[in-house]
Amino acid sequence: MDLDNWRFRLARHTWRRHPGVRSDDELTFGERSADRLRNGMGSWAFVFGALLFLAGWMVGNRNVGFDPYPFILLNLILSCLAAMQGAILLIAARRSDQISAELADHDYRTNLDAAAMISTIERLTSEIHGKIVKSESEE
Repeated sequence: MDLDNWRFRLARHTWRRHPGVRSDDELTFGERSADRLRNGMGSWAFVFGALLFLAGWMVGNRNVGFDPYPFILLNLILSCLAAMQGAILLIAARRSDQISAELADHDYRTNLDAAAMISTIERLTSEIHGKIVKSESEE
């Protein structure tokens, strides 16, 4: 089971080196940003960082800080963050769809090339078979 888990993790990260998917310098600034934001906001580090920020805000603003309870400014910040996260998640989903489309297109082109090669091999095999049969009949 451990070997299968390792293979899954390896396959999940190798699409970046896949010949059918653009990467690094081939990507636009927006695509690179979407990848970075998706990887950042979709991580446990982000969740724990957000929880630490909220705890720090609440501890630092107990009725004596610049944003006393019920933390109106914090609610505004969290509402804005939630609104932006929705848009960022849509951008990241669109980027994932784009990667899937590039992989599917590469697979399709590879299948077409393989079909052409198979047809050529079938034709050559038929020609060779015909020549063998012809040479056997002449003997």
